[in-house]
Amino acid sequence: MAEGPSPTGPSAGFRPVGETVKFTGWRISVVEATFSAPDGTEFIRDIVRHPGAVAVVAVTGTGDVLLVRQYRGAVDRELLEIPAGTRDVDGEPPEETARRELLEEVGVHAGRLELLGTMFNSPGFCDEETFLYLATALEPGQHDRDGVEEQHMEVVSVPLADTDALVAAGDLIDAQTILGLLLARDALARDALARDAVADTPDDTAPDDTAPGNTAPDDTAG
Repeated sequence: MAEGPSPTGPSAGFRPVGETVKFTGWRISVVEATFSAPDGTEFIRDIVRHPGAVAVVAVTGTGDVLLVRQYRGAVDRELLEIPAGTRDVDGEPPEETARRELLEEVGVHAGRLELLGTMFNSPGFCDEETFLYLATALEPGQHDRDGVEEQHMEVVSVPLADTDALVAAGDLIDAQTILGLLLARDALARDALARDAVADTPDDTAPDDTAPGNTAPDDTAG
């Protein structure tokens, strides 16, 4: 058994041999991929090819996070999620996609956008990679929702501090939403600690009463 986490990256033993497209949809494709194992054995796996996505944790000045409640046909239920979207515009940087999706779905501009990290959503069968962002300094804008599900989407504001309770209650069950909220909470906590540290740092520009020429006047002098 391996001890502790190991760096992720291409395997020195496994390698792809080739693949055949079995289905092409408007967003994804399904391929039959052949791989070679370290001992030379070849095996086949069905893989979903995905262009990738972005997801945004939008936090207001009062510490609330803006979520969306929308229908997901794959699981036949409404889910509470952070705003997200597919990287379906060729050549568009993920940060720009994140800003666009946030405005389209929630109707706000992000004054500040910070990359929290990336994740593979379902690496057992899909190559989708999602960029997770933290959006702050929000300004109102005009949403422009596309698609039937988005037309019935509802924006829900909840305290970011309630993340654990929402997960425990089963109100949050979307994986990238849970990860994004936890990463955002940690990032904001680190920012707050950094600001407190700066505030507690002595101001080197303040006059030094003990320096020559700054001696306090002697009230006893006659």
